[in-house]
Amino acid sequence: MRAILPLLLLLAGCAPEGGATAGGIVSLNPCADQLLIALAPPGEIAAISHYSRDPASSSISTDVARRFRATAGTAEEVIALNPNLVIATSFTPAASREAFRRAGLKTLYLDSPTTLEASRAQVMEVARTVKAEARGRALVAEMDAAVARNRWDGAPVPALLYLTGDLANGSGTMLDEMMGVAGFQNAAGDLGVAHTGTLPVESLLRRPPEVILSPDGGGRTAKIRRRLLAATGARTREAPFSSALINCGGPTVPAALDRLAQVRREVGE
Repeated sequence: MRAILPLLLLLAGCAPEGGATAGGIVSLNPCADQLLIALAPPGEIAAISHYSRDPASSSISTDVARRFRATAGTAEEVIALNPNLVIATSFTPAASREAFRRAGLKTLYLDSPTTLEASRAQVMEVARTVKAEARGRALVAEMDAAVARNRWDGAPVPALLYLTGDLANGSGTMLDEMMGVAGFQNAAGDLGVAHTGTLPVESLLRRPPEVILSPDGGGRTAKIRRRLLAATGARTREAPFSSALINCGGPTVPAALDRLAQVRREVGE
């Protein structure tokens, strides 16, 4: 008994606030959070991840995130909630997976989609799991409508999209595909960046793109990059691209495509 008492005390400390009953759905990742909020009735959401309360990592507004309980994502905390379903990612540590299995929790582990088609499939996978297929089909229709209204038929413009600092979005990503839809040619691929990778300013200066998209001003690295580009006389235009549009698919896709298309229109023919 003494051996298990600390664990019992820990679980008691993680019990649902306000005496809430067990059940519902818990998500452990900001991308899973936004899918869950888009598809499931609010009353079925037991908790979302703490990441969605941080504007730097969230793909939903913090006002929306604060409507739901948040967890730190520890296995003990999740098990104490005794949810009907846990939505996590393929990067979930093996120890947490095993803990969920031993506790008998139903789990859904999501990959990070690298194409729009994979994102559509993921939306429907979650929708079927939470028994919200009609909402899933409606969300997929919104994504398809965004692709249709933002498709650029003219010549593509070379552009770079920075995720943070000097970390650039490369080829073979969903953002890369969306850039192509909106009329941009991802210059990172020509500079040797596949998927995501660092792009030193020295490489950038050798072949400056016409457009740079960076989140929230880009910070100190972006300021240095901006100053060096100006010194070379490069006529590169810079446009903000919110970090909230970078990390996830599904509900984020329409807003991300709309923003990319807006920047492409501002660049002109």
